[in-house]
Amino acid sequence: MKHYRIIFALATAALLLGSCAPKARINGKITGMGKDRLVVSCLDMNVVSVLDTITTKSDGSFSYSLDIQKGQPEFLYLYKGETRIASLLLASGETVKVISDTLGNYEVSGSEESQKLQEVEKRYSDFLREMSDNASDPQALGKIYLAHYRECVKYVMANTKSLTVIPVLYEKLSDEYPVFFQTNDAIFFRNALDSLKESYPESRYVKALEQETNARVKTMIVNTALENAPVSSIPDVSLPDMKGRKVSLSSLDSKAILIHFWDSSDAVQKMFNVDVLLPLYNEFHSRGFEIFSICLDTDKAGWGSVVTAQKLPWINVNDGKGAACPAMALYGVSKLPTSLLVVDGELVTSNTSNINGAASLKSELRRILQ
Repeated sequence: MKHYRIIFALATAALLLGSCAPKARINGKITGMGKDRLVVSCLDMNVVSVLDTITTKSDGSFSYSLDIQKGQPEFLYLYKGETRIASLLLASGETVKVISDTLGNYEVSGSEESQKLQEVEKRYSDFLREMSDNASDPQALGKIYLAHYRECVKYVMANTKSLTVIPVLYEKLSDEYPVFFQTNDAIFFRNALDSLKESYPESRYVKALEQETNARVKTMIVNTALENAPVSSIPDVSLPDMKGRKVSLSSLDSKAILIHFWDSSDAVQKMFNVDVLLPLYNEFHSRGFEIFSICLDTDKAGWGSVVTAQKLPWINVNDGKGAACPAMALYGVSKLPTSLLVVDGELVTSNTSNINGAASLKSELRRILQ
């Protein structure tokens, strides 16, 4: 008898533990729906995944419970076929009631967050419909978007403790364009994240939001740095020199820089180094003239031999990619040789073929470096 009492006590304890498990319950009825099947889905980061199925009774009523950890509310959705019947944001211990029709017109009670989610989704749906109705009127589209964006900002700022701000922050105009597309929108993400982390530190949705927020903040910092950087009309390039060290064009502080594109395997271009560039360099280097010579020869050993043999004293770089060198595309170089003169960070000669002879360039350097 004692043995049976022990078994009974253990069974009772198991039942009590089960009854204390973190759960939420959904009671509902779908008008116009008989005995059929509903699909329960949950938001799994950025996709909606099927969680379970429910069989409704002949009058469309149903009851369903699921485990939800304390402090980790879940976004849940009820579907009949392709139609979303209801959207819910449930916390552990909640019991909600859902009354809906087969078209997804529903009412929910027993969960304040679910009611907020319903309002959020309706506002977003109305916005998309209004955008679609005015697709042929760009001016109207701009006004509609701006009004919705302001409503979203207002909602996010006013509901810092609600997880419903997360779907608002992730709203999209289309697959490619989010509603919050501006770089400075990272501020709203950061404010929402800081608040939600206090309330829901273990929520997987908050952890995913943190990753997105960090990426946006980094982008904002980079963009701010670029906006505040000194303005220059020339794109920067960074290429390896004879010793394999990267040299950036932006690192040079000379007043006048000649960017020279050439091919070390061409005899005429090799002679141009000696006959034209070397005399100019010797005369003007001490007065603020530099040459940034970019070789587009894929044979780096051959290039190195030419530079060494000719004792070229300026900056010589070559990435070995030939015509695929990024600098060639950045400066629109289509033929070799090509020389471009930069003065005080501004390009003063357009992308042309080689400067013929030294006379015109020499005259220009005398004027600039007087």
